Amino acid sequence: MTSLKCLLGLLLLSSCSRAEEKDLPVSELLWRANKDVVHTAEEPLVMDDIAYDNESERNADPCTSSGCMWGKSSDGKVYVPYVIASHFSSRERSIIERGLLSFHDVSCVRFVKRTNQRDYLSLQSNNGCYSYVGRRGYSQTVSLDRQGCLYHNTVQHELLHALGFNHEQCRSDRDRHIRILWENIESGWAYAFDKINTLNLNTPYDYNSVMQYHRYAFSGNNKPTMVPIPNANVEFGTANQMSKNDIGRLNQLYKC
Repeated sequence: MTSLKCLLGLLLLSSCSRAEEKDLPVSELLWRANKDVVHTAEEPLVMDDIAYDNESERNADPCTSSGCMWGKSSDGKVYVPYVIASHFSSRERSIIERGLLSFHDVSCVRFVKRTNQRDYLSLQSNNGCYSYVGRRGYSQTVSLDRQGCLYHNTVQHELLHALGFNHEQCRSDRDRHIRILWENIESGWAYAFDKINTLNLNTPYDYNSVMQYHRYAFSGNNKPTMVPIPNANVEFGTANQMSKNDIGRLNQLYKC
């Protein structure tokens, strides 16, 4: 009887923990899921939550340097094939599928189950949360670790990477909107704030973007790593789903 009570207590604690995590901003969830991850030799080079084939790729935005978009069909829709690995449970699969479907309501992007398409997303539970930026060709991994990545906002975040978007604080114009406090960044994580030659599509900087990290992201001393300018009190990095601006620039990139 005592062991049964203990088991029920652990299950309740786990449930409460997941409920609390669900309310966290995407940047905090990603940080928790990725901070202590060790990647295997079979996985790509991963910096923060972005996958690369090699180190030199980090210096440019593939959507401006080489093109990364998924093709548009004659019916005006952008079909992105995907495969969900069998190791996900039915509950985990439903979280992923809800994230995929959320794009259908607000854009011309349609995630479709792969049949025989050459290029597709392979959604699997590897070590941590990560995705390549944009279409790479052939099978490309989107990792949604069962231990920390299966939330609606993290799924949307990684899918936006796969569709061609980088982090908001890495935008080419970020210095007009965010001041980076380099001295407070944990050793070894400064690259997460590298400015990239992004294609901003004439859209405003969005503090509420699901791609924007929070004020204390990658802090090594519990002090802020980012401060908004000119108003340091502006709230940012608290999104738990795609913002109107995220949706707007997605539709602009794909001419929906």
